[in-house]
Amino acid sequence: MSLSRKRKKELKKLQSQANNLWESQQVLVSEAADVAREASRQLGHFGREQVAPRVRDGYAQYAAPYVDKGVQASKQVFEKNLIPTAGAVVGSALSAWDAANETRARLAAGRGFALPDAGAYAKNADKYAKSVSKKLSGYVPAPQKQGIGPGGVIAIILGVAAAVGVLYAAWQTLRADDELWVADDPLRAPDA
Repeated sequence: MSLSRKRKKELKKLQSQANNLWESQQVLVSEAADVAREASRQLGHFGREQVAPRVRDGYAQYAAPYVDKGVQASKQVFEKNLIPTAGAVVGSALSAWDAANETRARLAAGRGFALPDAGAYAKNADKYAKSVSKKLSGYVPAPQKQGIGPGGVIAIILGVAAAVGVLYAAWQTLRADDELWVADDPLRAPDA
């Protein structure tokens, strides 16, 4: 298929325009990449210089006190509750293990089961009773409040208001107003 000279010329011109457009787009894309790189760099500077200090200050002002309180509370729970409880559990388990080993050794030696030593139990009971009484003697109960608190005052006010309401309703019901009483016979139309 042959093309006319005019068509070939138009196609070459179109191809030339397409190449020029492609080159200009490449230049444009390159410039856009440069602008995006510079914008990214500027955004990083802005974040380091403006945003990060404000975030740090906001955290220090608003969140840090609550985080510190939470850390202190969890540390207190860990040190005062969890560790002693875990120590007691581990100590009890090791005591039971030792008692089992001692019983196993006694049975292996052929001594069998021995009767419990009442003196040792009495001595341990006395020791535990002394430690408990020391701990309880250091305990001082909080003094009891004297007088009525705000809840009691509110309850009294509500009780008085309810009593006044009941008395008013009874007075309205029992007062002697003739127009409040209902007649025994139904109303009849007047005779004409």
